[in-house]
Amino acid sequence: MKIYCTRPGCLGADRNNFIDLEDQMTLKTVQQKFCTTCGMPLILDGRYLPERLLGKGGFGTAFLAKDRRSPTLKYCVVKQFQPSSDFNSQQLATAQMLFEREAHVLEQLGNTHPQIPDLFAYFPLEAPGWHSSKPQQFFYIVQEYINGENLETELAAKGQFSEAEVQEVLEEILKILEFVHDHDVIHRDIKPSNIMRDYQGRLHLLDFGAVKQVTQSPGGTSTGIYSLGFAPPEQMRGYTVFPSTDLYALAATCLVLLTGKEPQELFDSYSDQWRWKQFVSVSDELAAILDKMLLPTPSDRFGSAPQVLSALNPPSILAIPQPSPVPSPVVSPRTTQLQPAVSNRFASPLELLSGAAFTGFELGVFSCLGFALFKVFNINPILLLVLILVGLSGLILAQYHHWIERGIDFIIIPFISIGILYFILLKLKFYLILIIVPLITAIFAVAVTALFRLVYLILQRIL
Repeated sequence: MKIYCTRPGCLGADRNNFIDLEDQMTLKTVQQKFCTTCGMPLILDGRYLPERLLGKGGFGTAFLAKDRRSPTLKYCVVKQFQPSSDFNSQQLATAQMLFEREAHVLEQLGNTHPQIPDLFAYFPLEAPGWHSSKPQQFFYIVQEYINGENLETELAAKGQFSEAEVQEVLEEILKILEFVHDHDVIHRDIKPSNIMRDYQGRLHLLDFGAVKQVTQSPGGTSTGIYSLGFAPPEQMRGYTVFPSTDLYALAATCLVLLTGKEPQELFDSYSDQWRWKQFVSVSDELAAILDKMLLPTPSDRFGSAPQVLSALNPPSILAIPQPSPVPSPVVSPRTTQLQPAVSNRFASPLELLSGAAFTGFELGVFSCLGFALFKVFNINPILLLVLILVGLSGLILAQYHHWIERGIDFIIIPFISIGILYFILLKLKFYLILIIVPLITAIFAVAVTALFRLVYLILQRIL
Protein backbone atom coordinates (compact mmCIF):
# COMPACT_ATOMS: atom_id res chain seq x y z
CA MET A 1 0.00 0.00 0.00
CA LYS A 2 1.33 3.44 -0.92
CA ILE A 3 1.21 6.40 1.47
CA TYR A 4 1.92 9.88 0.15
CA CYS A 5 4.36 12.03 2.14
CA THR A 6 2.90 15.45 3.00
CA ARG A 7 6.21 17.21 3.78
CA PRO A 8 6.62 20.14 1.35
CA GLY A 9 9.43 19.54 -1.13
CA CYS A 10 9.95 15.85 -0.32
CA LEU A 11 11.46 14.27 -3.45
CA GLY A 12 10.16 10.82 -2.61
CA ALA A 13 6.62 11.83 -1.66
CA ASP A 14 4.97 9.13 -3.80
CA ARG A 15 7.54 6.36 -3.29
CA ASN A 16 6.47 5.00 0.10
CA ASN A 17 5.11 1.53 -0.61
CA PHE A 18 4.46 -0.77 2.36
CA ILE A 19 3.57 -4.35 1.46
CA ASP A 20 2.67 -5.23 5.05
CA LEU A 21 -0.19 -2.72 5.00
CA GLU A 22 -2.04 -4.85 2.44
CA ASP A 23 -3.00 -6.97 5.45
CA GLN A 24 -6.10 -5.37 7.02
CA MET A 25 -5.15 -6.33 10.55
CA THR A 26 -1.71 -4.74 10.22
CA LEU A 27 -3.23 -1.66 8.56
CA LYS A 28 -5.63 -1.16 11.48
CA THR A 29 -3.08 -1.72 14.28
CA VAL A 30 0.31 -0.42 13.09
CA GLN A 31 1.41 2.57 15.18
CA GLN A 32 3.18 4.66 12.54
CA LYS A 33 5.01 4.62 9.22
CA PHE A 34 7.71 7.08 8.14
CA CYS A 35 8.76 8.47 4.78
CA THR A 36 11.75 6.56 3.45
CA THR A 37 13.14 9.78 1.97
CA CYS A 38 12.66 12.50 4.63
CA GLY A 39 11.47 10.69 7.76
CA MET A 40 8.10 12.47 7.88
CA PRO A 41 5.33 10.66 9.84
CA LEU A 42 2.90 9.32 7.22
CA ILE A 43 -0.14 8.19 9.23
CA LEU A 44 -1.63 11.53 10.21
CA ASP A 45 -3.27 11.84 13.61
CA GLY A 46 -2.96 8.08 13.92
CA ARG A 47 -5.65 7.39 11.31
CA TYR A 48 -5.42 9.28 7.99
CA LEU A 49 -3.43 7.75 5.11
CA PRO A 50 -2.69 10.28 2.31
CA GLU A 51 -2.96 8.57 -1.06
CA ARG A 52 -2.24 11.29 -3.63
CA LEU A 53 -1.95 15.04 -4.15
CA LEU A 54 -5.22 16.76 -5.13
CA GLY A 55 -3.96 20.30 -5.61
CA LYS A 56 -2.52 23.46 -4.09
CA GLY A 57 -4.36 26.64 -3.17
CA GLY A 58 -3.66 30.03 -1.58
CA PHE A 59 -1.94 28.73 1.55
CA GLY A 60 -2.85 25.05 1.69
CA THR A 61 -2.20 21.76 -0.07
CA ALA A 62 -4.95 19.16 -0.40
CA PHE A 63 -4.46 15.39 -0.40
CA LEU A 64 -6.89 12.54 -1.01
CA ALA A 65 -6.65 10.23 1.99
CA LYS A 66 -8.25 7.14 3.52
CA ASP A 67 -9.47 6.87 7.10
CA ARG A 68 -8.16 3.62 8.52
CA ARG A 69 -10.60 3.90 11.45
CA SER A 70 -13.46 3.60 8.98
CA PRO A 71 -14.65 0.03 8.28
CA THR A 72 -14.60 0.77 4.53
CA LEU A 73 -11.46 2.97 4.53
CA LYS A 74 -13.66 5.93 3.68
CA TYR A 75 -12.10 8.66 1.54
CA CYS A 76 -11.58 12.17 2.94
CA VAL A 77 -9.62 15.30 2.07
CA VAL A 78 -6.60 16.27 4.17
CA LYS A 79 -5.56 19.92 3.84
CA GLN A 80 -2.14 20.93 5.09
CA PHE A 81 -1.30 24.50 6.01
CA GLN A 82 1.38 25.36 3.51
CA PRO A 83 1.79 29.12 2.97
CA SER A 84 3.93 30.67 0.26
CA SER A 85 7.61 31.09 1.07
CA ASP A 86 7.23 34.74 0.00
CA PHE A 87 4.95 35.56 2.96
CA ASN A 88 6.30 37.98 5.54
CA SER A 89 5.66 37.38 9.24
CA GLN A 90 2.40 39.35 9.24
CA GLN A 91 1.07 37.53 6.16
CA LEU A 92 2.13 34.20 7.67
CA ALA A 93 0.24 34.91 10.89
CA THR A 94 -2.83 36.00 8.92
CA ALA A 95 -2.73 32.89 6.73
CA GLN A 96 -2.43 30.60 9.76
CA MET A 97 -5.35 32.40 11.42
CA LEU A 98 -7.50 31.92 8.31
CA PHE A 99 -6.52 28.25 8.05
CA GLU A 100 -7.62 27.67 11.63
CA ARG A 101 -10.76 29.74 11.03
CA GLU A 102 -11.64 27.45 8.11
CA ALA A 103 -11.80 24.55 10.57
CA HIS A 104 -14.12 26.50 12.86
CA VAL A 105 -16.39 27.54 9.98
CA LEU A 106 -16.59 24.02 8.54
CA GLU A 107 -17.54 22.69 11.96
CA GLN A 108 -20.18 25.42 12.29
CA LEU A 109 -21.60 25.25 8.75
CA GLY A 110 -20.58 22.00 7.07
CA ASN A 111 -22.04 19.73 9.72
CA THR A 112 -25.42 21.46 9.35
CA HIS A 113 -25.66 22.06 5.58
CA PRO A 114 -25.55 19.21 3.04
CA GLN A 115 -23.81 21.32 0.35
CA ILE A 116 -20.84 22.39 2.50
CA PRO A 117 -18.18 19.77 3.36
CA ASP A 118 -18.25 18.35 6.89
CA LEU A 119 -15.27 18.83 9.20
CA PHE A 120 -13.77 15.58 10.53
CA ALA A 121 -10.63 16.78 12.36
CA TYR A 122 -8.21 19.67 12.94
CA PHE A 123 -4.80 18.92 14.47
CA PRO A 124 -1.11 19.92 14.56
CA LEU A 125 1.76 17.57 13.82
CA GLU A 126 5.36 17.96 14.94
CA ALA A 127 7.89 16.18 12.72
CA PRO A 128 11.67 15.83 12.87
CA GLY A 129 13.47 18.35 10.70
CA TRP A 130 14.70 17.47 7.23
CA HIS A 131 18.23 18.69 6.44
CA SER A 132 18.00 20.28 9.90
CA SER A 133 17.88 19.18 13.52
CA LYS A 134 15.13 21.67 14.31
CA PRO A 135 11.63 20.07 14.50
CA GLN A 136 8.96 21.33 12.12
CA GLN A 137 5.32 21.91 12.98
CA PHE A 138 2.48 21.36 10.52
CA PHE A 139 -1.27 21.95 10.75
CA TYR A 140 -3.98 19.84 9.11
CA ILE A 141 -7.71 19.99 8.43
CA VAL A 142 -9.58 16.80 7.52
CA GLN A 143 -12.90 17.26 5.75
CA GLU A 144 -15.51 15.40 3.74
CA TYR A 145 -14.52 14.29 0.24
CA ILE A 146 -16.97 15.37 -2.45
CA ASN A 147 -16.68 12.90 -5.31
CA GLY A 148 -17.22 14.83 -8.54
CA GLU A 149 -15.81 17.61 -10.72
CA ASN A 150 -15.46 21.29 -10.02
CA LEU A 151 -17.01 23.73 -12.50
CA GLU A 152 -13.63 24.84 -13.82
CA THR A 153 -12.91 21.26 -14.92
CA GLU A 154 -16.47 20.86 -16.21
CA LEU A 155 -16.16 24.06 -18.28
CA ALA A 156 -12.90 22.87 -19.82
CA ALA A 157 -14.47 19.52 -20.74
CA LYS A 158 -17.87 20.59 -22.12
CA GLY A 159 -17.44 24.23 -23.12
CA GLN A 160 -19.72 27.17 -22.42
CA PHE A 161 -22.73 26.69 -20.14
CA SER A 162 -26.21 27.50 -21.44
CA GLU A 163 -28.29 30.21 -19.79
CA ALA A 164 -30.47 27.58 -18.10
CA GLU A 165 -27.38 25.79 -16.73
CA VAL A 166 -25.91 29.04 -15.41
CA GLN A 167 -29.19 30.03 -13.80
CA GLU A 168 -29.26 26.64 -12.06
CA VAL A 169 -25.75 27.23 -10.69
CA LEU A 170 -26.65 30.80 -9.69
CA GLU A 171 -29.78 29.78 -7.79
CA GLU A 172 -28.15 26.81 -6.02
CA ILE A 173 -25.11 28.78 -4.82
CA LEU A 174 -27.32 31.71 -3.78
CA LYS A 175 -29.25 29.34 -1.50
CA ILE A 176 -25.99 28.16 0.06
CA LEU A 177 -24.79 31.76 0.46
CA GLU A 178 -28.06 32.70 2.16
CA PHE A 179 -27.28 30.05 4.77
CA VAL A 180 -23.62 31.14 5.05
CA HIS A 181 -24.42 34.86 5.38
CA ASP A 182 -27.16 34.15 7.93
CA HIS A 183 -24.36 32.72 10.10
CA ASP A 184 -22.37 35.97 9.80
CA VAL A 185 -19.79 34.42 7.50
CA ILE A 186 -18.53 35.75 4.16
CA HIS A 187 -16.81 33.25 1.86
CA ARG A 188 -14.64 35.73 -0.12
CA ASP A 189 -13.28 33.24 -2.66
CA ILE A 190 -16.11 32.12 -4.92
CA LYS A 191 -14.94 30.93 -8.34
CA PRO A 192 -15.57 27.93 -10.64
CA SER A 193 -12.85 25.80 -9.05
CA ASN A 194 -14.47 26.21 -5.63
CA ILE A 195 -17.87 24.93 -6.77
CA MET A 196 -18.03 21.14 -7.02
CA ARG A 197 -20.73 19.09 -8.74
CA ASP A 198 -20.93 15.59 -7.31
CA TYR A 199 -21.83 12.60 -9.49
CA GLN A 200 -25.46 12.86 -8.37
CA GLY A 201 -25.59 16.35 -9.89
CA ARG A 202 -25.65 18.32 -6.63
CA LEU A 203 -23.54 21.46 -6.27
CA HIS A 204 -21.28 22.05 -3.24
CA LEU A 205 -19.42 25.19 -2.13
CA LEU A 206 -15.82 24.42 -1.19
CA ASP A 207 -12.68 26.07 0.19
CA PHE A 208 -13.62 28.26 3.11
CA GLY A 209 -9.94 29.12 3.61
CA ALA A 210 -10.50 32.83 3.01
CA VAL A 211 -13.66 33.19 5.09
CA LYS A 212 -14.32 36.23 7.22
CA GLN A 213 -16.54 36.05 10.29
CA VAL A 214 -17.80 39.60 10.51
CA THR A 215 -19.16 39.29 14.03
CA GLN A 216 -15.67 38.58 15.38
CA SER A 217 -14.00 41.58 13.78
CA PRO A 218 -16.35 44.56 13.67
CA GLY A 219 -15.03 47.30 11.45
CA GLY A 220 -12.19 45.05 10.37
CA THR A 221 -10.70 45.09 6.93
CA SER A 222 -10.00 42.45 4.31
CA THR A 223 -6.74 40.53 4.62
CA GLY A 224 -5.90 40.91 0.94
CA ILE A 225 -6.33 37.21 0.15
CA TYR A 226 -8.50 36.80 -2.95
CA SER A 227 -8.66 35.35 -6.47
CA LEU A 228 -7.78 37.91 -9.13
CA GLY A 229 -10.64 38.66 -11.50
CA PHE A 230 -13.36 37.37 -9.17
CA ALA A 231 -12.81 39.74 -6.23
CA PRO A 232 -14.63 43.11 -6.22
CA PRO A 233 -12.82 46.45 -5.73
CA GLU A 234 -13.41 46.69 -1.97
CA GLN A 235 -11.77 43.30 -1.40
CA MET A 236 -8.79 44.01 -3.66
CA ARG A 237 -8.16 47.30 -1.86
CA GLY A 238 -8.26 45.65 1.56
CA TYR A 239 -11.47 47.42 2.60
CA THR A 240 -14.44 46.02 4.52
CA VAL A 241 -16.21 43.11 2.82
CA PHE A 242 -19.95 42.43 2.76
CA PRO A 243 -22.41 39.76 1.60
CA SER A 244 -22.48 41.65 -1.72
CA THR A 245 -18.75 40.88 -2.01
CA ASP A 246 -19.67 37.21 -2.47
CA LEU A 247 -22.47 38.16 -4.88
CA TYR A 248 -19.96 40.01 -7.09
CA ALA A 249 -17.67 36.95 -7.22
CA LEU A 250 -20.62 34.67 -7.97
CA ALA A 251 -21.70 36.89 -10.87
CA ALA A 252 -18.13 36.89 -12.24
CA THR A 253 -18.20 33.09 -11.98
CA CYS A 254 -21.43 33.03 -14.00
CA LEU A 255 -19.86 35.18 -16.74
CA VAL A 256 -16.90 32.79 -16.98
CA LEU A 257 -19.28 29.82 -17.32
CA LEU A 258 -21.44 31.61 -19.92
CA THR A 259 -18.58 32.85 -22.10
CA GLY A 260 -15.82 30.31 -21.48
CA LYS A 261 -13.41 33.22 -21.00
CA GLU A 262 -11.29 34.34 -18.06
CA PRO A 263 -12.45 37.38 -16.06
CA GLN A 264 -9.49 39.41 -17.30
CA GLU A 265 -10.78 38.99 -20.87
CA LEU A 266 -14.23 40.26 -19.90
CA PHE A 267 -13.32 43.22 -17.69
CA ASP A 268 -12.24 46.46 -19.35
CA SER A 269 -9.92 48.12 -16.85
CA TYR A 270 -9.79 51.32 -18.93
CA SER A 271 -13.53 51.99 -18.57
CA ASP A 272 -13.81 50.01 -15.31
CA GLN A 273 -16.70 47.99 -16.77
CA TRP A 274 -17.53 44.38 -17.56
CA ARG A 275 -17.94 43.88 -21.32
CA TRP A 276 -19.29 40.38 -21.75
CA LYS A 277 -22.51 40.63 -23.77
CA GLN A 278 -20.65 40.58 -27.09
CA PHE A 279 -19.59 36.98 -26.37
CA VAL A 280 -22.96 35.46 -25.43
CA SER A 281 -26.68 36.10 -25.78
CA VAL A 282 -28.87 35.80 -22.67
CA SER A 283 -32.26 37.12 -21.60
CA ASP A 284 -32.49 40.77 -20.62
CA GLU A 285 -33.69 39.75 -17.15
CA LEU A 286 -30.64 37.61 -16.34
CA ALA A 287 -28.26 40.17 -17.90
CA ALA A 288 -29.70 42.95 -15.73
CA ILE A 289 -29.34 40.83 -12.58
CA LEU A 290 -25.71 39.92 -13.34
CA ASP A 291 -24.86 43.53 -14.19
CA LYS A 292 -26.28 44.74 -10.87
CA MET A 293 -24.34 42.07 -8.95
CA LEU A 294 -21.15 43.33 -10.66
CA LEU A 295 -21.48 47.03 -9.86
CA PRO A 296 -18.24 48.43 -8.37
CA THR A 297 -19.87 50.04 -5.31
CA PRO A 298 -21.14 47.48 -2.73
CA SER A 299 -24.24 49.51 -1.80
CA ASP A 300 -25.34 49.63 -5.46
CA ARG A 301 -25.45 45.83 -5.74
CA PHE A 302 -28.06 43.49 -4.34
CA GLY A 303 -27.62 43.48 -0.57
CA SER A 304 -28.27 39.79 0.04
CA ALA A 305 -28.71 36.43 -1.64
CA PRO A 306 -32.52 36.42 -1.08
CA GLN A 307 -32.77 39.71 -2.98
CA VAL A 308 -31.14 38.11 -6.02
CA LEU A 309 -33.36 35.02 -5.73
CA SER A 310 -36.40 37.31 -5.64
CA ALA A 311 -35.22 39.07 -8.80
CA LEU A 312 -34.66 35.72 -10.52
CA ASN A 313 -38.12 34.47 -9.52
CA PRO A 314 -40.57 37.40 -9.51
CA PRO A 315 -44.15 36.57 -8.45
CA SER A 316 -46.66 35.88 -11.21
CA ILE A 317 -50.03 37.68 -11.34
CA LEU A 318 -51.94 34.70 -10.00
CA ALA A 319 -49.29 33.75 -7.46
CA ILE A 320 -50.45 33.73 -3.87
CA PRO A 321 -47.12 33.93 -2.00
CA GLN A 322 -46.96 32.89 1.62
CA PRO A 323 -45.18 35.27 4.01
CA SER A 324 -41.61 34.17 4.77
CA PRO A 325 -39.21 35.34 7.47
CA VAL A 326 -36.91 38.21 6.58
CA PRO A 327 -33.23 37.24 6.95
CA SER A 328 -31.10 39.48 9.09
CA PRO A 329 -28.60 41.23 6.82
CA VAL A 330 -24.93 41.27 7.77
CA VAL A 331 -23.96 44.89 8.36
CA SER A 332 -20.57 46.36 9.11
CA PRO A 333 -20.32 49.62 11.03
CA ARG A 334 -18.32 51.08 8.17
CA THR A 335 -21.01 50.59 5.55
CA THR A 336 -24.49 51.90 4.87
CA GLN A 337 -27.35 49.83 6.31
CA LEU A 338 -28.51 47.31 3.75
CA GLN A 339 -32.25 47.01 3.19
CA PRO A 340 -33.61 43.54 4.01
CA ALA A 341 -35.62 41.77 1.35
CA VAL A 342 -38.54 39.38 1.53
CA SER A 343 -37.84 36.29 -0.53
CA ASN A 344 -40.60 35.91 -3.15
CA ARG A 345 -41.18 32.81 -5.21
CA PHE A 346 -43.39 31.38 -7.96
CA ALA A 347 -46.64 29.83 -6.76
CA SER A 348 -46.73 26.05 -6.79
CA PRO A 349 -48.76 24.40 -9.61
CA LEU A 350 -51.57 23.60 -7.13
CA GLU A 351 -51.73 27.22 -5.90
CA LEU A 352 -51.64 28.55 -9.47
CA LEU A 353 -54.40 26.26 -10.75
CA SER A 354 -56.64 26.70 -7.70
CA GLY A 355 -56.33 30.47 -8.08
CA ALA A 356 -57.20 30.16 -11.78
CA ALA A 357 -60.24 27.98 -10.98
CA PHE A 358 -61.48 30.44 -8.36
CA THR A 359 -60.99 33.44 -10.68
CA GLY A 360 -62.66 31.65 -13.62
CA PHE A 361 -65.63 30.59 -11.48
CA GLU A 362 -66.18 34.15 -10.24
CA LEU A 363 -65.88 35.42 -13.80
CA GLY A 364 -68.73 33.07 -14.73
CA VAL A 365 -70.80 34.40 -11.82
CA PHE A 366 -70.10 37.99 -12.93
CA SER A 367 -71.15 37.09 -16.48
CA CYS A 368 -74.42 35.53 -15.30
CA LEU A 369 -75.09 38.59 -13.13
CA GLY A 370 -74.45 40.89 -16.08
CA PHE A 371 -76.82 38.84 -18.24
CA ALA A 372 -79.54 39.05 -15.56
CA LEU A 373 -79.13 42.81 -15.21
CA PHE A 374 -79.37 43.19 -18.97
CA LYS A 375 -82.58 41.14 -19.13
CA VAL A 376 -84.29 42.77 -16.13
CA PHE A 377 -83.12 46.37 -16.32
CA ASN A 378 -81.94 46.56 -19.96
CA ILE A 379 -78.56 48.06 -18.90
CA ASN A 380 -76.12 48.98 -21.67
CA PRO A 381 -74.02 45.84 -22.56
CA ILE A 382 -70.80 47.85 -22.88
CA LEU A 383 -71.27 49.26 -19.37
CA LEU A 384 -71.89 45.75 -18.08
CA LEU A 385 -68.70 44.50 -19.78
CA VAL A 386 -66.69 47.29 -18.16
CA LEU A 387 -68.18 46.45 -14.75
CA ILE A 388 -67.33 42.76 -15.22
CA LEU A 389 -63.70 43.59 -16.15
CA VAL A 390 -63.38 45.94 -13.17
CA GLY A 391 -64.75 43.24 -10.88
CA LEU A 392 -62.37 40.65 -12.32
CA SER A 393 -59.37 43.00 -11.90
CA GLY A 394 -60.36 43.67 -8.30
CA LEU A 395 -60.60 39.94 -7.66
CA ILE A 396 -57.08 39.30 -8.99
CA LEU A 397 -55.73 42.28 -7.01
CA ALA A 398 -57.35 40.97 -3.83
CA GLN A 399 -55.61 37.61 -4.29
CA TYR A 400 -52.25 39.24 -5.00
CA HIS A 401 -52.42 41.36 -1.82
CA HIS A 402 -53.69 38.44 0.32
CA TRP A 403 -57.10 40.10 0.93
CA ILE A 404 -58.47 36.80 -0.34
CA GLU A 405 -56.43 33.82 0.89
CA ARG A 406 -56.16 30.41 -0.73
CA GLY A 407 -58.13 27.74 1.13
CA ILE A 408 -61.43 28.34 2.90
CA ASP A 409 -61.98 31.70 1.10
CA PHE A 410 -61.95 29.83 -2.22
CA ILE A 411 -64.94 27.80 -0.97
CA ILE A 412 -66.95 30.38 1.00
CA ILE A 413 -66.85 33.21 -1.58
CA PRO A 414 -68.18 31.09 -4.51
CA PHE A 415 -71.07 29.83 -2.32
CA ILE A 416 -71.94 33.40 -1.33
CA SER A 417 -71.73 34.47 -5.00
CA ILE A 418 -74.00 31.62 -6.11
CA GLY A 419 -76.48 32.44 -3.32
CA ILE A 420 -76.71 36.09 -4.35
CA LEU A 421 -77.00 35.14 -8.01
CA TYR A 422 -79.73 32.58 -7.25
CA PHE A 423 -82.11 35.20 -5.89
CA ILE A 424 -81.40 37.53 -8.82
CA LEU A 425 -82.01 34.78 -11.39
CA LEU A 426 -85.01 33.30 -9.52
CA LYS A 427 -87.57 35.31 -11.48
CA LEU A 428 -85.86 34.57 -14.80
CA LYS A 429 -85.70 30.82 -14.07
CA PHE A 430 -82.22 30.52 -15.58
CA TYR A 431 -81.16 27.73 -13.24
CA LEU A 432 -79.19 25.88 -15.91
CA ILE A 433 -77.07 28.96 -16.62
CA LEU A 434 -76.47 29.38 -12.91
CA ILE A 435 -74.92 25.91 -12.69
CA ILE A 436 -73.14 25.55 -16.03
CA VAL A 437 -71.56 28.94 -16.86
CA PRO A 438 -69.37 29.35 -13.72
CA LEU A 439 -68.18 25.73 -14.02
CA ILE A 440 -67.32 26.17 -17.72
CA THR A 441 -65.38 29.40 -17.10
CA ALA A 442 -63.54 27.80 -14.15
CA ILE A 443 -62.50 24.79 -16.29
CA PHE A 444 -61.50 27.09 -19.15
CA ALA A 445 -59.36 29.27 -16.83
CA VAL A 446 -57.59 26.19 -15.42
CA ALA A 447 -56.92 24.83 -18.94
CA VAL A 448 -55.52 28.15 -20.21
CA THR A 449 -53.33 28.60 -17.12
CA ALA A 450 -51.98 25.05 -17.39
CA LEU A 451 -51.26 25.53 -21.11
CA PHE A 452 -49.38 28.81 -20.56
CA ARG A 453 -47.36 27.27 -17.72
CA LEU A 454 -46.43 24.30 -19.94
CA VAL A 455 -45.36 26.61 -22.78
CA TYR A 456 -43.32 28.72 -20.35
CA LEU A 457 -41.49 25.66 -18.96
CA ILE A 458 -40.74 24.39 -22.49
CA LEU A 459 -39.41 27.77 -23.64
CA GLN A 460 -37.34 28.08 -20.45
CA ARG A 461 -35.61 24.77 -21.18
CA ILE A 462 -35.06 25.58 -24.87
CA LEU A 463 -33.79 29.12 -24.36
